[in-house]
Parts: sequence; C-alpha cells; structure tokens
Amino acid sequence: MTVHTAIVLLIAFVIGLIVGGLTFLNGGALAAAVLAGLTAAGVSVPVLRSLIQ
Repeated sequence: MTVHTAIVLLIAFVIGLIVGGLTFLNGGALAAAVLAGLTAAGVSVPVLRSLIQ
C-alpha cells in the first residue's frame, strides 16, 4: 500500500466517522448512522483520490 492510498483511506474513514456520528446524534437509528457513514466514506474515496496527488 502506498502512502497516497493510506492517506486517502484514513481521511475517508474519518469523514465516515464524522457523518455517522452526526447522523446518530441527530436522532437517527444506529443502522441509519452506519449506512450514512459507510456511504460518505465510499463516496469520498474517488474525490479524495483526485484531490490529493
């Protein structure tokens, strides 16, 4: 794994945690918060890959 890949995945993981945590704190169910976090992390990977070069 390259450093670029590690940084992209780490930032995507943090984004997923933040989105999932905010969804849960907003009153969403735990399953909805997990799905929101996973979706945010998955969507952010290609964007971060193109931004971080």
